[in-house]
Amino acid sequence: MFKKLPTPLFLFCIFIFSSLSNYAQGDLMIMPKRLVFDGSERSQEINLANTGKDTAVYAISFVNYVMTEAGDFKQVEEPVEGQRFATDFLRYFPRRVTLAPNESQTIRVQLTRTGNLEQGEYRSHMYFRAVEEQTALGAEETKETDGISINIKTVFGISIPIIIREGKSTTEINLSDLSLDTNGEKPKLSLVINRSGNMSVYGNLTVNHIAPNGSQTEVGQVKGISVYTPNAKRFFSFDLRNTSEIDLSSGTLEVSYSEDDGGNSTTKEISLK
Repeated sequence: MFKKLPTPLFLFCIFIFSSLSNYAQGDLMIMPKRLVFDGSERSQEINLANTGKDTAVYAISFVNYVMTEAGDFKQVEEPVEGQRFATDFLRYFPRRVTLAPNESQTIRVQLTRTGNLEQGEYRSHMYFRAVEEQTALGAEETKETDGISINIKTVFGISIPIIIREGKSTTEINLSDLSLDTNGEKPKLSLVINRSGNMSVYGNLTVNHIAPNGSQTEVGQVKGISVYTPNAKRFFSFDLRNTSEIDLSSGTLEVSYSEDDGGNSTTKEISLK
């Protein structure tokens, strides 16, 4: 006879970022995909929309993450050295929403206690968790594995960063360690995005191939790449495109990273000779 665990096993699928201008996961669409308070604004809004066919309930809360050098996120309870959470300076409402099919809802996010802000950046993530409907006792689906019967309930969530910036930015960026791998099915470019200063960066990578005759062809673009404080670097790799009629053994690759808000930008070239 199988033994049933006393507590159901919950599998959490947390989605942290997206390169889409409208951030969506499952049947929930969120606009915008990030909030930045860096001026005189005291309040901003987040728009939620249910694109599914069923009514959905979402609980809203704050979580805090640290970004790894590979771009992954790990939840932390205490800030690491050089990191500041934004939760103490934000309030929001409502904290729970019910959305019928094709219905939308506005979440208002406000700054508070800003007199206590020090120079630099504060970041937390607003997490939208789908609240599952309660099932009748004994009606849960179970899965048997290795002689144990467990309840498996997948809870989907999505989060967006909320950033507070105080004072003047001292941030600078540059690219290093560019390398091209042409041995796979598609050419792959690897590089390091280096960040220094007191604030995060969020921007887009663009790659152009410059032939010996001077003609240029865009062979890569990735939007929405961030390097959050306190990280000093981020390792990044991606496949190039539009390369079937390009000679990647000659010319140069021009790689540019530009912040989304028109701030910092940097360019680096790699010779293909």
